[in-house]
Amino acid sequence: MFETVAHAFQEGGWGMYPIAFCSAFILAIAFERIYFLYFRASIEKDAFIQAMRKYIIAGNVGKALALCSQTPTPLANIIKAGLVKVNKSDAEVQAAMDEASLREMPRLGQRTAYLAMLANIAMLAGLLGTISGLITCFGAVATADPSEKATLLAQGISEAMNCTAFGLLTAIPGLLFFGILQGKTQRLEDDINEASVSVLNLVVTNRDKLDLSTLGAAREE
Repeated sequence: MFETVAHAFQEGGWGMYPIAFCSAFILAIAFERIYFLYFRASIEKDAFIQAMRKYIIAGNVGKALALCSQTPTPLANIIKAGLVKVNKSDAEVQAAMDEASLREMPRLGQRTAYLAMLANIAMLAGLLGTISGLITCFGAVATADPSEKATLLAQGISEAMNCTAFGLLTAIPGLLFFGILQGKTQRLEDDINEASVSVLNLVVTNRDKLDLSTLGAAREE
């Protein structure tokens, strides 16, 4: 199989190199984003909110902060930023969470847009390689010896078709990765917005129950 791919790559001509470049970057970005979004940034939102509700209603700010520290996802980091300011006014708690959100949210969509761009470049590179191969092919056939025309025509068409095939084989997965990762990013952003508002409301409505003596130790951790 590898020999077949290598042979097709060689027959594809110069247009295969930008396609290979795009393919390498698409795979690198896609795997990095999958690891970050599905493993490092994901959290069970409902379970997290329930745990926050239990600790805040019980007044145990220290345990709520400890839970955030144990699961350092963007959502937990935003909630933690608000909890460390829980001894301040509601406006300051909100401002701290907004500041953390501005820092954490861009990390979710980082580099994902490059997947669509690289997929389009690969597709266009394949098209350009196809046109270049056909131009070279017909130009050579026009002046070639009749006995060589069939060979030159076959080589030119092979170059053109290989460029088209490899361009599409790179572009289609790139666009699929882009769509899937964009969907996951949107779900995470929705979870963050919902959970942030829920926890802020819990803090505001249960402020008189909060034991601020646990806040200092939790900050040091």
